[in-house]
Amino acid sequence: MRKQTFIQGAIILLAAGIINRLLGFVPRIVLPRIIGPEGVGLYQQGYPFFIVIVTLITGGIPLAVAKLVAEAETEGRPERSRQILHTSLQFTVSLGTLFLVLCLVFAPWITNHILTDNRVYHTFVSMTPMIVIVAVSSVYRGYFQGKQNMIPSAASSIAETIIRIICVIWFSYLLLPKGIEFAAAGAMLGAMVGELIGMFVLLWQYARHHKDPPAEHGDVQLKGSDAGKGKILRPLLSLSIPVTASRLVGSFSYLLESIVLMRSLAAAGIATAVATAQYGALQGMIIPVLLLPGALTTSLAISLVPSLTEAAAGGHWTTVHSRLNQSLQLSLVAGAPFAVLMYVLAEPICMLLYNSTEAAGMLKLMAPFALFIYIQSPLQAALQALNRPGQALMNTAVGAIIKIALIIALASRPEYGIYGGVAAICVNSMIVTLLHGYSVSRLLGYQMKPGDWFKTVAGMLLMGGGVLYAYNHLPFNGSLWLQFISSSLIGMVLYLVFMSCTGMIRWDQLHRIPIVRRWFRT
Repeated sequence: MRKQTFIQGAIILLAAGIINRLLGFVPRIVLPRIIGPEGVGLYQQGYPFFIVIVTLITGGIPLAVAKLVAEAETEGRPERSRQILHTSLQFTVSLGTLFLVLCLVFAPWITNHILTDNRVYHTFVSMTPMIVIVAVSSVYRGYFQGKQNMIPSAASSIAETIIRIICVIWFSYLLLPKGIEFAAAGAMLGAMVGELIGMFVLLWQYARHHKDPPAEHGDVQLKGSDAGKGKILRPLLSLSIPVTASRLVGSFSYLLESIVLMRSLAAAGIATAVATAQYGALQGMIIPVLLLPGALTTSLAISLVPSLTEAAAGGHWTTVHSRLNQSLQLSLVAGAPFAVLMYVLAEPICMLLYNSTEAAGMLKLMAPFALFIYIQSPLQAALQALNRPGQALMNTAVGAIIKIALIIALASRPEYGIYGGVAAICVNSMIVTLLHGYSVSRLLGYQMKPGDWFKTVAGMLLMGGGVLYAYNHLPFNGSLWLQFISSSLIGMVLYLVFMSCTGMIRWDQLHRIPIVRRWFRT
């Protein structure tokens, strides 16, 4: 199995992430046009509960598997890597099956008493098989990442996205005549089929790369089934439990956010159907646009964990600082122009994507806080890779408490409504990112250069002015698409020229990109 360098792995995951985000926007655009914001709200309301369950089962498992496999590979013990995989699969599949049964049994009570719209029942039942599927996939992804081979994960995610697009649109359209609650459930069934195909791709990749002789494979299984299994399960749980606890805070925060926000909107006098539509617009239409550049930061964070772990284990702190700085600077520079476009062109973006500008105000309010979201993933990955998941947990918990308190205080007031919830989410992203940055700074003595921030903000202001002027003054013959694309390109050119002149983008390093010359060697 071929091992990639840090930059190679990041680029592979980045390419897959960009493809997935772009392809993933197809159902994001089409689904609201088929089932409307209210149907999207029903589709989205089941997700927070699902994410809590999946986080409880697999929250820290991929990271723990990746870390243990990376250590085993460094020590030259491939048989231990397979033991780690087998033990992790047994643990997650058993736990996943248990929660699958519990969710099916208690589905009526959950949708009537915990979730705020009982029409979510069919969507909730449709998504329960994904619990076991995601549990299996997460273990294999962690295994391949530990071997620093990102190709299987990338191939799996692309296959899953393509099938999801087809099935989400097809199934929701077929079930729409039965009502929007069934159409939303059809969309969830489509997502489940996509996850299933993604899992099959991972299984095929593993079978293709691991053709062990039967006797040897049997010996490995035998070792892993006795004392060896206990020796693996203990470190696996010791690594995964703190990370799971940290991510559970975020997952519970997401679940509480959906419940509290819907109840707060009801307290503000907003009808359930309207509140469901507003929630669907926020979670199913606006936040996906905001997180589109997150393909970069997510891929960097995934690749950063085994890379930082390996460097820290060898005491190469200069390499740790260098790789962290690469990730943060790239996240900042690449995410900034998207934040500008989402702020300045919020209305045309919503009109082009969803044929409506009703939610444009939410996108405009959230856009300035997007930079905090983009640099949060690498910072959290650094804390986890350096064995400080507890600190990440504390930071996330503080942000979650503040967010829920602000939702209750603001969204329940009629003059704010859904915008009170939006403001709470923005404040949460800023606080958690700043706390993560402070923790990393104390741990490593690392700080981003203030000049990088000033240069980026200056580039954003220049780009914003250029985009606004071009959009309002240049002739585009009434074509909204041409108006949007042309003004965006003009602003992007201004940004790239300015960032190049300030040294934030170094074109002399293009030869290090594989298409131009070869992979980064770090």
